[in-house]
Amino acid sequence: MRILIVDDDDLALEALSFALTDAGHEPVIARNGREALEALDDGSCHLVISDWVMPEMDGLELCRQIRGGDFGGYTYIILLTSRDASADIVEGLSAGADDFLTKPFNPAELQVRVRTGERILTLETRDVAIFAMAKLAESRDSETGEHLERMRNYSRILARHLVIHGTAHERVTTDFARLIYLTSPLHDIGKVGIPDTVLLKPGRLSDREFDIMKTHTTIGAETLDAAVREYPGIVYLRFARDIALTHHERFDGSGYPSGLSGYDIPLSGRVVALADVYDALTSKRVYKAAFAHDVARRMIFDESGKHFDPDIVEAFAMNEEEFLHVRNRFAKPELAGAV
Repeated sequence: MRILIVDDDDLALEALSFALTDAGHEPVIARNGREALEALDDGSCHLVISDWVMPEMDGLELCRQIRGGDFGGYTYIILLTSRDASADIVEGLSAGADDFLTKPFNPAELQVRVRTGERILTLETRDVAIFAMAKLAESRDSETGEHLERMRNYSRILARHLVIHGTAHERVTTDFARLIYLTSPLHDIGKVGIPDTVLLKPGRLSDREFDIMKTHTTIGAETLDAAVREYPGIVYLRFARDIALTHHERFDGSGYPSGLSGYDIPLSGRVVALADVYDALTSKRVYKAAFAHDVARRMIFDESGKHFDPDIVEAFAMNEEEFLHVRNRFAKPELAGAV
């Protein structure tokens, strides 16, 4: 990433530039706070390492100016200083600094503190990107917004159960539940590439139309794969790609697009598959009425080991009340309270 370093000392700038370049970053140089603000104007730097004491505009005033300005998103600020008294730390944080680095700095410590800043900035970038992509899919279908809310909550319920109780085949971490809630709204992102004549058809699809509809899985995966290639270290992009590609695979191998079976299907895809089907069954469509929960649950139980991973079906069975709560919370008025 591009990192703005601000210092009036040429030796300090050289040392910082070398350490950041060695870590794979691109340093941008400013020699005081005013130059720094000019460098931030183009919106390409969102991490700043600034000296505290500088002419024209010191590090504290730079922090205040950054916090009061608009530079295209959050700017993470590390103050570089020899001051380490509690009062100085309070003053720096109050001005808007996020972290401190003591002079003379240790290159290893610098890299750790920069990685911390990257994590914070990645959270903002991630959430904005996912929200924008999910809203893009929502714009094609008036039902999608409520569907996305229900889907992500159903998926999180199942994932949390797996985190607590595990499965016979996989270790499930708390990160899994967080990531599936975050990325499951992108499961149908590929539908933006489906023609309106198919996507919005008021009735059942013909075989040919269904073949077209099925390509939303590969369209979504290809779209997210482009982002994965550009940012290979971003875990949530790979996670979202797997969901988009595999949430229509079936445990017995009869699904699409690749006919994967069993545990060759990513766990995220298996979880979202059940959440997606439950929501489809219990939601009204132009070609069908909404099924009651008891009808949907019987159909899901009947598909254990066929359409669905038995471990996921068990997680559903143990959390039916939570599913009903989510369904009622995000249901249209005529369906609220239906069982």
